[in-house]
Amino acid sequence: MPADPLQSAGQPQRSTTSQPPSGSGASAIEVRRSARRRRTVSAYREGDRTVVLIPARMSEAEEQRWVSVMLDKLAAQESKRLIGDAELGERAERLSVQYFDGRARPTSVRWVTNQNTRWGSCTPSEGSIRLSHRLQGMPEYVVDYVLLHELAHLLVPGHGPRFWRLLEAYPRTERARGYLEGVVAAGRLPHRPAADAD
Repeated sequence: MPADPLQSAGQPQRSTTSQPPSGSGASAIEVRRSARRRRTVSAYREGDRTVVLIPARMSEAEEQRWVSVMLDKLAAQESKRLIGDAELGERAERLSVQYFDGRARPTSVRWVTNQNTRWGSCTPSEGSIRLSHRLQGMPEYVVDYVLLHELAHLLVPGHGPRFWRLLEAYPRTERARGYLEGVVAAGRLPHRPAADAD
């Protein structure tokens, strides 16, 4: 479900925000109605919210049905993209072989939910690598960059010239860093209040 960047232009929208159904594990839900949207319904994640775009003419019952349908679709798409800790460890091993001649050997690689200000962390003395759950669903080259960044810390603890030389081997380093900087910048943008449709 791609974001609809043109949705904010033109006709005013009415927007409502609600909490997800209990037990769904979903984030807050924002429904944006638009007079320009005739039949299509789309949804996407925006930070810690799920945004559902619907036609303005829909009844509340149709809205509720479509919100449920779109949450299920997003969850299905995201579950296909997510990889578990075992796969993450295998991926780290492949990346180490490909870019560091297998010299970076973590003892554990896992997803964590307690890293909200950084994308990954490494404890070189233990050989453990932790990646923020916020990376799940991001493009593979971004996850690979963060994994390589943490693998490089197993070889060079700080962020000096030797460390950055190691990462020069990965051709998408700059692109991945730009992507992550964009995510951070987007999170700092103020959310525009939606105009009332009354």
